[in-house]
Amino acid sequence: MPLHRPIHPIWTLFAVLLTTAGAATLAGRWMLQHSLAEENLLAHRQVSLYAQALAQRIDRYRALPDVLALDSELRAALVSPPTAQEVLQLNQKLERANGASQASTLTLINQTGIAVAASNWQTPHSNVGENYSFRPYVQEALQEDKGSFYGIGVTTGEAGYFLSRGIHDAGDRIVGLIVIKIALQELEREWIQTPDTVFATDANGVVFLASDPAWRYRLLYPLSPSAQQAIGRTQQYGSETLHPLQMRTMQTLDQGGELVHWQTPALGDKLLQAVDLPETRWQLHIIHDVNSSRAAAWWAASAAGGAWLALALLVLYVRQRQRLSALRQRSREELEALLQQHAQELRTAQDGIVAAAKQADAGKSQSLEHLPQGVIVVDAALNLVAWNSRYRELFRLPAGMLKVGMPVEELYRFNARRGLLGRGQQSGSELDDAIERRMQYLRSGVPHARESEKADGTVLEIRGNPLPGGGFVTSYADITSYKNAARELRSLADALEKRIADRTQDLAEAKREAEQANRSKSKFVAAAVHDLLQPLNAARVFASLLRQHVPDGPALKIASQVEGALAAQDDILGSLLDLSRMESGQLEVHWADFALQPLLQQLGNNLGVIAQEHGLELHVVASQATVHSDPVLLRRIVQNFVSNAIRYTRRGKIVLGCRRSGAHVRIEVHDQGPGIPESLQTEIFEEFRRLETGHQHDRGAGLGLSIVQRLGRLLGHEIGLRSELGRGSMFWVSVPLAQVAPRMAPAPHMPQHNAPQQDAPLQGASAWCIDESAEASTALAALLQRWGCSVPLAGNAQAALAALAAAAPQQTPQQVPQLLLLGTHAAAAPVQDLYLQLCQAWGQRPQAILVGDEHDAALRRLAADRGWGFLRSPVRPAALRALASQMLLRRGDASNTSESGESEAPAQ
Repeated sequence: MPLHRPIHPIWTLFAVLLTTAGAATLAGRWMLQHSLAEENLLAHRQVSLYAQALAQRIDRYRALPDVLALDSELRAALVSPPTAQEVLQLNQKLERANGASQASTLTLINQTGIAVAASNWQTPHSNVGENYSFRPYVQEALQEDKGSFYGIGVTTGEAGYFLSRGIHDAGDRIVGLIVIKIALQELEREWIQTPDTVFATDANGVVFLASDPAWRYRLLYPLSPSAQQAIGRTQQYGSETLHPLQMRTMQTLDQGGELVHWQTPALGDKLLQAVDLPETRWQLHIIHDVNSSRAAAWWAASAAGGAWLALALLVLYVRQRQRLSALRQRSREELEALLQQHAQELRTAQDGIVAAAKQADAGKSQSLEHLPQGVIVVDAALNLVAWNSRYRELFRLPAGMLKVGMPVEELYRFNARRGLLGRGQQSGSELDDAIERRMQYLRSGVPHARESEKADGTVLEIRGNPLPGGGFVTSYADITSYKNAARELRSLADALEKRIADRTQDLAEAKREAEQANRSKSKFVAAAVHDLLQPLNAARVFASLLRQHVPDGPALKIASQVEGALAAQDDILGSLLDLSRMESGQLEVHWADFALQPLLQQLGNNLGVIAQEHGLELHVVASQATVHSDPVLLRRIVQNFVSNAIRYTRRGKIVLGCRRSGAHVRIEVHDQGPGIPESLQTEIFEEFRRLETGHQHDRGAGLGLSIVQRLGRLLGHEIGLRSELGRGSMFWVSVPLAQVAPRMAPAPHMPQHNAPQQDAPLQGASAWCIDESAEASTALAALLQRWGCSVPLAGNAQAALAALAAAAPQQTPQQVPQLLLLGTHAAAAPVQDLYLQLCQAWGQRPQAILVGDEHDAALRRLAADRGWGFLRSPVRPAALRALASQMLLRRGDASNTSESGESEAPAQ
């Protein structure tokens, strides 16, 4: 059986490691570039929002110099020198104007650059009487009617943005100017709230505003000699020393973004994004951290490397099994061939011996000499008749000892005395018995065959056969080499079996380690994604609040885009969390019989609004079917279908409906999108595979259909699609029908409230927000405060217990919150213990809303058993608003019932 020459294990190991490293590198680089593009887009939107806020603050004061330039009193003071009383009146007027506008300083300057009046005339650093003729904003206003300049005030020592406007006399000549100084330091305090570094540079690349004071008055690039002279001549930055920043561009991204390596200060690799500020020749920059992108790339590389390594180990295991099987087969065939050859030789030799013995008995003993075996022939009287030289060689008999007619018993005794008749030292009686047994064989005339090993290791095969008419022929074949070969083959077979067992054990151990590493990786990814979701959820809440604070127009559009980007990132992390749960086996299935119509109607209500925003119509066909499945996981499958239809359909209608098929019902989603090529209809169910025909701002991460396929396997539901290019697609899931229709519980009676009173329960209510994530608790508190609810505490469990201990001596029933929002990363037990500890201290049991993972069965059971509300994370503002109002109304109804019962008790 032909075998390929085995590859050396070192080269095999090298190839596996090399391909694993290559797969990990490619996956890591792809994920890094993808994450950097997402981070760059987010940074661009964020810095654009900051730039718009800065421009709006400047525009707020831009019209004030134009208005004051038309004032007749200011013009008169510049045409003719004012009296002391007139200067006092001018100072007071500018002070009042500055107080109304809340600017920094208003200054009236004559044609020679001398300040005539100023709003800060009462301060130690008054501008009145100072010469500002060297300032660019004075020169520009006197020459071009208006000017602007950012710098440090030479009188006050405070930085600001100067806007000037020329004042004309009756002959339309410029006789002076009015200047407003705008303080922008408040913007720096707002920038401090972001974890990124935000700074603004002028036309010369000098940083003059920064969220980090260490960045202020640094040079983004070296100054030219003319720029240095201009800054010194105008005293733009006073006595500040301008230190250079040292950086190196690593990669250029879209929309002006760059991946920069910062050497001074030593920040390492960061994302730098910049936008131009109109009418100022300034640029606003943001330095964004890329650790999350590197972490995502590392995990993608680890996952790809682990998957490739597991595949390589599986291939090696199969190849090793095939090779060892081939080796065993070849050894078996060689051994069988050797045995057959030896048997054939023995049969040929035996036939030759018998023929030679017949010839010897007839007096032709020379015919025995050609035989490879030693042969002796005896007659009926057991006397020697014939022999060959090979027999004398095997037993080393003296020359001339063998004679025709010699009794064979005498030969046996001679060999016995030399120890050639059996093994070891034997007594006389034992030798006699051995000789007698051999004589008995000859007398009986029965054929026999046996093996005998001599003291020197030689193995002889002895065969005896009777002759016709009496007599016996015995052959002695030397089979020592055959025995050694068989022994070596047995040793080789044993060694191969041991190697097979060892390799099998090693591969099994490697497989267990790979599976354990995969489970550990899945658990770690689940924990990491869960931790990443906490600040992201808080950011979504803050973005929702931001939309309510910004006016209509570009600012509202940017806020909506930021919220949409955060929602997309939330969907990606949620998808990764679902994948990790399914890989680690943590996703539980809760089977139930339920009606499909409520699920379809809920999807139609929730996703219909999104479809309308995209200019689409979502139509839901009513169904009376009752199915057997997990309602939460089935809803996730259908929701992914509808979301994909909305994402990839540009115009037209989307239909969600059901079709019966035997004992199953098929939930179908039809769209009028571009369709899917047949070559891609299998690939789109793989991770990170998506079409490039969706909306530019909402293409997803390519995980939805992969999750759908895995959920379908988990539930045992068949998933399929039918698509035609240019006409649309139809995705479907087949669900088994329930055996018995479930009993529909009557809808609970809910109190009716008029629309204007929907927020009435939250107005004036009190709530505590407790969550291990500081961002999440702060975001929930901001939402409740927006709706008129006071939030005395927003923090973690330790902060809640500390506040409880501090307020215990003076605690009154009015200070006990009416509502508790409890969020947790851990199991349900710590949340329950914290609630009981708070209730024991207060002596009351306020309403509670538990915020957690919707797949955590323990948390959901706890909420149901305790009568608490439950919101899945991330919290949607509308859901929180509705549930909090409902919980407070329930508390109010319970209180009214209790009070009514107490008032009627005496009458009973």
